[in-house]
Amino acid sequence: MQKGPPYSGAVMKKFQRQRPWPGHVAWRAFLAIVLWSFGAVVSIAQTGGTGAGKLIISAVQVGNRTFPIRMNQALKLGPNAEDVVFRFGPATNSNWVPNRLRYKLDGYDSAWRASAGEMSFTVRFFNGTGDQVSQKVFTVTGDSAGWNGSLQNSSLTHRRETVTVPPGASQLWVVISSAGPPETEGVYVVANLMVYETESNKFPGTVLIASPLDQPQDDDKPEQSPSGWTRDGTHPSMAKIVNIGRDPVVRAFAVLDDDPISHAEWRTSHTAAPKVTPGAKVVLEWNEMYSIGQGDTSRVTYERLPAGRYDFHVQEVNILGVPTGAEASLKLVVSPPFWKTAWFLGAASAIFVAAGIGLARYLTWRKIQRELVVLKSQQALERERLRIAQDIHDDLGARVTQISLLSAMAQVNPEFSETARSQFAQVSQMSRDLVAALYETVWAVNPENDNLDAMGNYICQMVATLCEPPRLRCRFYVSDLPKQPQISSQTRHNFSMAVKEAVHNVIKHAAASEVVVRIQLIEEVLHISVSDDGCGFQASGRASAGNGLTNMKRRLEEIGGTCSIESEPGKGTTIYLRLTVGNSWAHSTTRNGSGSELK
Repeated sequence: MQKGPPYSGAVMKKFQRQRPWPGHVAWRAFLAIVLWSFGAVVSIAQTGGTGAGKLIISAVQVGNRTFPIRMNQALKLGPNAEDVVFRFGPATNSNWVPNRLRYKLDGYDSAWRASAGEMSFTVRFFNGTGDQVSQKVFTVTGDSAGWNGSLQNSSLTHRRETVTVPPGASQLWVVISSAGPPETEGVYVVANLMVYETESNKFPGTVLIASPLDQPQDDDKPEQSPSGWTRDGTHPSMAKIVNIGRDPVVRAFAVLDDDPISHAEWRTSHTAAPKVTPGAKVVLEWNEMYSIGQGDTSRVTYERLPAGRYDFHVQEVNILGVPTGAEASLKLVVSPPFWKTAWFLGAASAIFVAAGIGLARYLTWRKIQRELVVLKSQQALERERLRIAQDIHDDLGARVTQISLLSAMAQVNPEFSETARSQFAQVSQMSRDLVAALYETVWAVNPENDNLDAMGNYICQMVATLCEPPRLRCRFYVSDLPKQPQISSQTRHNFSMAVKEAVHNVIKHAAASEVVVRIQLIEEVLHISVSDDGCGFQASGRASAGNGLTNMKRRLEEIGGTCSIESEPGKGTTIYLRLTVGNSWAHSTTRNGSGSELK
């Protein structure tokens, strides 16, 4: 950090060349203070955080690209934030060396993180010549479960481990050490240590080592190494005896490592190393607390950051994990990929809507084209049907009518014999029947009759014609039938044939004096009923199985309709024909108010 006010020398020279004015000394002092303050603010702001500018975030790298850090500006990393590296450490030209550093990326990390240092509790086995034959290392890293930043207020965690004495071993050492990675810093406390050898793996057994710190202390030499133990390592003074807890206070072995290039340890001495038996079980029990990190952390990497806003913080903590106040921070923004941006989503939505509209228009156009093709085909078919109907009416009808007239004339010609006149009478009758059949065919084929009104009129005429020879009285109740919707010739044919069959049954079997026909369109459903006042029958009996009634039901089922029969002996019969025609017409008014009567 720049010690003096920046640009102060040039500014002072400039003022010296100018003509002095009253109070110029005070103005010079005020301007110098302002410029020095501005330089200090700039210097602190460039560190990216607090801590008097000792700790800075020097660079952010994404892949092979390094992003410059600008004062008071959020760093924009773009959409593909993979392998994001944050570099940090002491400010340039600073002699300050941090103890331990920890970091947190707000918006991504839920807690502070730190590079993992490592300390250990080690059991070493030696043979009779003093050579090490084996060792078992129990490592610790991070913070213990009950750690809260002080020796007096943190709680101990109990630990129990079992090892087997290897072949050839005769002595055992215990080592409490910070000799993990060289940059490890922190504190490791071991209390209430006990090591014993047992066959059943249960206490009590043969006690090999018991912590001498659990015995009353020598108040005259509180820091002196206890009997059977010695300090060791490249910086042995960091191995200490500490008092932990409150009421009661517990004395414990501790390694307080604040040197990033050295280590310290407590170990049992050579002379106090207990004897062990190969193959025996050695149980180690102790209570511990620790807070461990690294002092030379200078970079951290995040593999992938999703889109969002983040705050990266890095701060120094002492060897107990307590913040010292040196901290730096940096705001950064990870942009979403272009396919998740508002403009892209808006454009994609617009394109999707336009494509949907275009597809809908295309499908509608295709449907219209198909309907036009069908309509043209129907129109061609109707023209052909109309031509056939006209040909039948104009040609065949005229010819059959001529045959009927000639036969009728021959029937009354006295020159012919009685036999010939009788045969001409038969020909005349057959011709009239043929004319009636041709009329029915013309009506069925003619497309102009493909509507409910034409069908209603035809049914009334047909029933009246059928009832005239037997002198059967007819009553018709017909609602106003529309010309729309169109109905097919098959529908008209099946309905008319079903009604004709019903009237034939009345004439042949009912012994009735009256037939009542009702035709109504109620909520898209066409209702036609044929009733008589005849003898009736048992609907579930043998009579209901006749061909005529079966044919009526079959004809209605072919066009999607229904046929039902109600009858009782002595109370007449009613046949109901129903069909949904697909249009909402509901006229219940009958012709002439209560119906028109034909006799």
